[in-house]
Amino acid sequence: MSEVPGADPELLRRFFDADGRLRTMPTRHAKRRVVLDHIAQRFEPGRTYPEREVDAVLRQVHDDHAALRRYLVDDGFLTREAGVYWRTGGTFAVDDAPDPQG
Repeated sequence: MSEVPGADPELLRRFFDADGRLRTMPTRHAKRRVVLDHIAQRFEPGRTYPEREVDAVLRQVHDDHAALRRYLVDDGFLTREAGVYWRTGGTFAVDDAPDPQG
């Protein structure tokens, strides 16, 4: 399971199984945001996704992909317009960022 930068790995292990499937959604908002951030890592920043592709990615995480999609949009991790989604929130590893110095 890839880690969310700055996230408590123990918290993620509590909510995800070894296969990366979500066991249960946290009820506390702060923990839910960590879980959603972890899920948002599956979406590449700067890329758009049709709804069917978002659903396919989310089905790998949990059977209720529609609820996950709503959580991701409601909490600002994904944005949706005209059936197209893109990642607009969440953390990313600094190592993955392009070097501004070239």
